[in-house]
Amino acid sequence: MSTKKLNLKYCVLLPIVLLVSIFLWAVPTEFYGIEALTAVQQRVIALFVFAALMWMFEIIPNWTTSLLVIVLSLLLVSDKGLSFLCTPEAGKLVGYKSIMSAFADPIVMLFLGGFVLAIMASKYGLDVTLARFLLKPFGKKPKWVLLGFLVIIAIFSMFMSNTATAAMMLAFLAPVLASLPEDDKGRIGLALAIPIAANLGGIGTTIGTPPNATAVGFLADNGINVTFAEWAMHMIPFVLIMIVIAWVLLQLLFPFKTKELVLNIPPSERKTDWKTYVVWVTFAVTILLWATEAITGVSSNVVALIPLAVFSATGLFGKEDIKEINWTVLWLVAGGFALGTDMNGTGLAKVLIEAIPFGQMSVLLIFIIAGVVCYFLSNFISNSATAALLIPILIVVAMAMSDPAAANNAQFLSWGGTHAMIIFVATCASIAMLFPISTPPNAIASSTGLVPTKEMTKVGIIIGAIGFVFGFFWLTKIFPFA
Repeated sequence: MSTKKLNLKYCVLLPIVLLVSIFLWAVPTEFYGIEALTAVQQRVIALFVFAALMWMFEIIPNWTTSLLVIVLSLLLVSDKGLSFLCTPEAGKLVGYKSIMSAFADPIVMLFLGGFVLAIMASKYGLDVTLARFLLKPFGKKPKWVLLGFLVIIAIFSMFMSNTATAAMMLAFLAPVLASLPEDDKGRIGLALAIPIAANLGGIGTTIGTPPNATAVGFLADNGINVTFAEWAMHMIPFVLIMIVIAWVLLQLLFPFKTKELVLNIPPSERKTDWKTYVVWVTFAVTILLWATEAITGVSSNVVALIPLAVFSATGLFGKEDIKEINWTVLWLVAGGFALGTDMNGTGLAKVLIEAIPFGQMSVLLIFIIAGVVCYFLSNFISNSATAALLIPILIVVAMAMSDPAAANNAQFLSWGGTHAMIIFVATCASIAMLFPISTPPNAIASSTGLVPTKEMTKVGIIIGAIGFVFGFFWLTKIFPFA
């Protein structure tokens, strides 16, 4: 990072964030105009704004901000915090164990298991073998090769990091892109297939992307359990329809001149041995157990730990492999859960809902505002941070509107209820792909030098608009969860 950017962050943005946060903490509670607001709840407001601004400006890494949120929560609003601040007179305090448990939330464990599966699939050549096998049926015609990449990248992104998937597929696609004539617009379409499919594919499963995990976690905390199979059954069809739409769009905007494309994906260099079979079988059994959660009764969060246990016990997953786990994502998600715990544990969420008459507002307006805000923020800050920021608030709004006493309860339920609102917001986080900075797969596509930013933005706007409208109706009217 350049010295100029560092100076801007540390000398300008950081002081602004600290001043705003301290101001919100220091002013009298009457400043907020919220009746019965306690000192502890005011601290949570200040902490929430601090996290939002730090995530937005990325003054320090986002996972570091999440860690700060957890530590500050323990010090400022927990029952084991600073004794001169955390007193009964200051307001309702949060149990320190509930804040610390954010690090080991069941959804964090679900993601941990997903990361372990992805690491082992890559280490033992499962990803390359699957890619060769799955892409073979699409032949050599450019339009079918394009569809093949869209579908396969989307499938991989349902179970692997979309960043890792995009990087792997770029390696396969790079020789093809280099062989196409410079005046063939199809090169741009193929390059853009990487981020589009990677971003959309993550929507398909609960482990596909952190916003999904955040949504499932907060739904579970409020007594609404969404299994891996339920999510996949509802959202994979949505992903596939969006992939077909993207396929048609890319062909219209970037038609191929070349009549034939030859994909040369070399086989995995690793010899097939008992270790490879253990990885294959464990991968298959884990997916099967996730898909049959309703039958077996074993939670998908518990199933996620089976690969870790099997691979560790057999010696396939060692201390060097542990370093490859994306701990930064796990800690980022944990920070979001800690914020939610603070808001609910101190009673702030209830106070805000009573102060802002969401129950009297138009349900459609709330959906649109929530979706637009999430989509807008996700284009500039990580979708994980956006979900961690917004979902703790929106889950409370949704639960308030689910109350039979709410004036718009019937309308809210007719639009799919809490399921629809929270999962729609998570979906909006994943369809945000306007710029190279919006997602890591976007940055990977941009790194090819084949995708002008204006083209990425043009496609991103169209995919985002279609995904927003279609996602809303899909979750509320076409195929609602409830």
